[in-house]
Amino acid sequence: MAVPLTTDTERCVSRLFAESERAEAARLLQDECANNLPFLEKADAAGLERFRFAALKVSGGDLRKLEEAVAVAQQDWRDLLVAAGFANRLDAHRQWFSTEVDG
Repeated sequence: MAVPLTTDTERCVSRLFAESERAEAARLLQDECANNLPFLEKADAAGLERFRFAALKVSGGDLRKLEEAVAVAQQDWRDLLVAAGFANRLDAHRQWFSTEVDG
């Protein structure tokens, strides 16, 4: 089931992806990196932000890499958090956003 993106997640998508790829990147996150991830069935948009930011960070703005990151999250999102450097701190994704996207 699709879970809408937060405003901050939308800002990440806009900053990282070319305009022609933004709709597909957002769709991937809404449909494939949502409450269909293991053990996140009850997560809302805010609760999914850490995982979506991880996928976005790992992608580096490359749609193919975003697809791969989402596939990793679908198998075991902990691996994605490790790859993004978000595994050891619950607020690491917010720090990344503040530095790389919002700054």
